[in-house]
Amino acid sequence: MLDIPTMAELSAQGKMPEVLLWVGCAGSFDERAKRIVRSFAQLLIKAKVSFAVLGTEEGCTGDPAKRAGNEFLFQMQAMANIETLNSYGITRIVTACPHCFNTLKNEYPALGGNYEVMHHTELLKALIAEGRLTIEGGSFKGKKIVFHDPCYLGRANGVYNAPREVLSTLEADLIEMKRHKARAMCCGAGGAQMFKESERGTGEINVARTEQALEVKADIIATGCPFCHIMMSDGLKAKQKEGQVKVYDVAELLAENNGKESK
Repeated sequence: MLDIPTMAELSAQGKMPEVLLWVGCAGSFDERAKRIVRSFAQLLIKAKVSFAVLGTEEGCTGDPAKRAGNEFLFQMQAMANIETLNSYGITRIVTACPHCFNTLKNEYPALGGNYEVMHHTELLKALIAEGRLTIEGGSFKGKKIVFHDPCYLGRANGVYNAPREVLSTLEADLIEMKRHKARAMCCGAGGAQMFKESERGTGEINVARTEQALEVKADIIATGCPFCHIMMSDGLKAKQKEGQVKVYDVAELLAENNGKESK
């Protein structure tokens, strides 16, 4: 178990962390996504970063409600979170979920929530550059790793290089799908395909995206989003490639390369 303090605990001690780790709904309730957050937390601890979580005070950012067109519910959820964040004087937030990242960064300011929001690959990149986080070992030496660009990280916010620069620290062969960066194909989760059946005649978009990764003969599909992780994993199951090709979050790859188990 990781001993991560809550903001309530630190506040009671008169302390302020360097950054607040926003766990998100996936990281809180999905078993696979929980492992991603734990891997990232392990890296923060290794880099001696002071951080905390909100714990039970963290609510959904409101992203699903916003994208579904329920502006009223979104604003209720957002304003509740903003009240909590502002009460603690939070200024810096990091999250492993691009959906949370996009909403906190771009939707909250209009409601009074002004924070420096980072995707976890951006913070990892900075920690490596500052020498606070050193990447050791060669667990993935000789492996072909391809990065799938999450829509809300890439096209929505222009973050393309950070995850790739972090992956470049591994002793692996980084390759690209034909459609990558600004031309990357959505896995389907950003378009809510994760929560419903596909439209008649369209096929499963996550399977189509997975096929593009298989075309370049990747051993590992790296992601930077818990929802992309689920969609690409399901795509491998559909293609009967589960076990032959694996899906990892960028943080998991770094944590495992440093001797931390993420499986």
